[in-house]
Amino acid sequence: ALALLFIAGDATLLEALGDSVSPEAREQLSALARRLERRYPSARRFVIARRRLLAVDPIIAALQRREAVRAPRRSALDAWTTHPVLGLPLLLLVLYAAYEFVGVLGAQVAVDFLERAVFRDRLVPLLSSVLPWPFLHEVLVGKYGLVSMGLSYGLAIVLPIVATFFIAFSLLEDSGYLPRLAVMLNRVFKAMGLNGKAVLPMILGLGCVTMATVTTRILETRKERLLVTLLLALAIPCSAQLAVILAMLAVVSPVASAWFILTLVAVLFAVGWIAARVIPGKGSDFVLELPPLRAPAAGNVLVKTVARVEWYLREALPLFVLGTAILQVLDRTGALGSIERAARPLVVGLLDLPQEAAGAFLLGFLRRDYAAAGLFAHYQPYVHAGTLTRTMEIEIVVSLVTVTLFLPCIANFIVLLKERGLRTGLAIVAFVFPFSFGTGALVNVLMRRFY
Repeated sequence: ALALLFIAGDATLLEALGDSVSPEAREQLSALARRLERRYPSARRFVIARRRLLAVDPIIAALQRREAVRAPRRSALDAWTTHPVLGLPLLLLVLYAAYEFVGVLGAQVAVDFLERAVFRDRLVPLLSSVLPWPFLHEVLVGKYGLVSMGLSYGLAIVLPIVATFFIAFSLLEDSGYLPRLAVMLNRVFKAMGLNGKAVLPMILGLGCVTMATVTTRILETRKERLLVTLLLALAIPCSAQLAVILAMLAVVSPVASAWFILTLVAVLFAVGWIAARVIPGKGSDFVLELPPLRAPAAGNVLVKTVARVEWYLREALPLFVLGTAILQVLDRTGALGSIERAARPLVVGLLDLPQEAAGAFLLGFLRRDYAAAGLFAHYQPYVHAGTLTRTMEIEIVVSLVTVTLFLPCIANFIVLLKERGLRTGLAIVAFVFPFSFGTGALVNVLMRRFY
């Protein structure tokens, strides 16, 4: 059994066993593992499991007695969730409910209260009145203050949106709906050289793209893992970024929202379809166990939501403060102005966005949701004043498309290099960066002509 584990790919096993394995046995196992690797690249575990089943089947056939058993009846709702046609209206209903809960309740009601009533009207004026030194005032509540920008972005803008999103995601997760979504979309994903199992890492990517990149290990072949890693890095926004995106889409027209959604869908399918034909290798069969469809348990939803909010406060909020500190240093040294001028041909010339957006893109590599939050804060006063124009709606859609397709955050970049290797990771980044700005520029041209 230990030898099978080793030749199946567990390279750490011999180290754990230590001196209990003789040098001769080590050499024999290593030679066998190398031979199997050459014969079955990236499929040793599958071959071993298949041979084991072939040996077990005759034993089962000799001992097993078969009786006819009536299969349990599935409810109509259970059948609809996996139907390729009837499941679409249900999916649209779920998305609409999530949009109303996250985009309206979280992004408008909760954000408006925290950002305006708590931070802008009370906390920032209070600190401004008691801080004794101008330098400290600038550091905490200035243009790039740690409180007025860092904590305001992290706690007043992103946190309420993220919290409502986590609640919605936990409800879907605990209901058993997400695996059914994988079954329903299996045929769609086949067009991209994948199967429905690839839906699971992508859905997890809506929580955290970094963790979803790690979960691509559940996919059977290298080609599938590479394809999903590319799509995750390119077009799947993490929970915090998606929550802010929903908040920004809630303030533009339905037609403008449709431009953004259809652009991302087109990018996913176009890049997936082309990559599936460029990357060598084959796909795998789709086998997935469906849990029962049930009403979500309040305790489960609460535990999952609290754990994810805790993760956000521990992992993301410090990076918001760090990003604000970086902006402050760059601003005080004059480097931020130089960067904005250097980025002007891309941000202002190519995308027709305000020059201030360059700062958001600059820190988008640190946290992509930081960039989205910066754009949200830039346009929020116009939304409150009711002066959001058609040109601003185009700017919002173009900026959201570009930020969503932008470089993966630094945490995902590190995991990307670890999971796929230095060469493949850098190749993905080298593709994503120009592609994001090129797609944003194309959307800008099309919207200014047809919107």
